[in-house]
Amino acid sequence: MHIVSAVKAEGLACVRGGRSVFAGLNLAVAAQSLLVVEGPNGSGKTSLLRILAGLIPAAAGEVVFTTAAGQINDPEERGRLVGWLGHLDAAKPQLTPAEVLAFFARLYRAPSSPSGLLREIGLERSATIPCVHLSTGQRKRLALARLKMSGRPVWLLDEPLASLDEHGKSLVLRFLREHCAAGGVAIIASHEPLGLEASLLRLQ
Repeated sequence: MHIVSAVKAEGLACVRGGRSVFAGLNLAVAAQSLLVVEGPNGSGKTSLLRILAGLIPAAAGEVVFTTAAGQINDPEERGRLVGWLGHLDAAKPQLTPAEVLAFFARLYRAPSSPSGLLREIGLERSATIPCVHLSTGQRKRLALARLKMSGRPVWLLDEPLASLDEHGKSLVLRFLREHCAAGGVAIIASHEPLGLEASLLRLQ
């Protein structure tokens, strides 16, 4: 995994539909650390993650990833270092979990075995069932496996515990611990307490 030693944002502002969502937002997260973003619906949690990922532009301010090669503030370059877990699972309904992970293994040039990951997330018995027949929680686990397979140093997760049973939630927490222990950065928008050591950013 390429190492990002820090993710920083200074003076970020977000405007959606002509309305100011937040302004003057600063954050700093070092490698091996986790930041939890909390706030009521509409406070801009998802928008903040999308700005950090380079998916949407900020109305003001700057996001910088610090790497061994220098500082990266270009959104497209940042995006190559980001693993994203959002509300959409990126699984085509006609494909099976095995086919989905095989595709992403090629895309990410992942060393991980898709079959091993399917066992790890508890979908080995459903590996050949089209994703349209999976439950919401099973599809969420599949998206989690895709995130792990990405090998990206910065993970951005939007409500990762939603739709998961207790085993699925424990899987998310384990993957987060392992990611940070390996030198990664994780920034998570969540309404649920994670029970992990983390910094907190509260949006109003």
